[in-house]
Amino acid sequence: MKNIIIIIAVIASACSSKPSSSNLVQNKEFVDVVTNSSGSGPLVELKFYGGPSLYYPLMAVWLEDEGGNYIQTLFVPRSIATGVFKYGSNASGKWTEAPKRAPQTLPYWSHKRGIKVSDGLYMPDQENPVPDAYSGATPTTSFTLTARADGALPSKFRVLFEINQNWDWNEYWTNDKFPGDVNYLNSAQPALVYESTVESGNLQNRYIMKPVGHSHPSGQTGELFTDLGTLTTALQIADSIVVRVRKQ
Repeated sequence: MKNIIIIIAVIASACSSKPSSSNLVQNKEFVDVVTNSSGSGPLVELKFYGGPSLYYPLMAVWLEDEGGNYIQTLFVPRSIATGVFKYGSNASGKWTEAPKRAPQTLPYWSHKRGIKVSDGLYMPDQENPVPDAYSGATPTTSFTLTARADGALPSKFRVLFEINQNWDWNEYWTNDKFPGDVNYLNSAQPALVYESTVESGNLQNRYIMKPVGHSHPSGQTGELFTDLGTLTTALQIADSIVVRVRKQ
């Protein structure tokens, strides 16, 4: 019988506000995202339950070894993978699809991936995209990701999840906190990073994935800042995350 690893991430509420009825409906609706179906490694299923603050976030799911070295990406939205966003430019007075550089979006993932492009940023662009096998449409509701690892994984590895939402202001991350920093202005509360460690040789029935820090607010570095005391609604984008890893 195949071993099944269940990773459950429960994200504590950071605000006292009640979720709207639309959010509660949204949390019950799931879309399916399938990536890297031709991979030869373990099958990873990640079930993301949207929280009361869910509103068009961007996210990345990837694997690292025990030492924190990047192994592979499991999923990023196509806009991140290609650097072309549906609302990429409003130069004409109307939002149109266009290339856009957004280093603040998922900086921890992009620096871990470690591919610097011609403009000095680590975010993918049209000339250096993430392969189609690992990307898909941006989920706007709760979603189920089903992905295969490229090959065998180390006996101990990490599952990581980074998520960010544009213009997510609060009393600490205000629009005048970093004057002139355009990338920060498009983000506000920085991307939030979750992690769980899996030991293949000592499998547990469930692992609790916890938020371990936030990324640089404008994506200038790949640092992880472990103080989460200034984050509020960012902690409510997700309500819970369940990951199952089926070994071959």
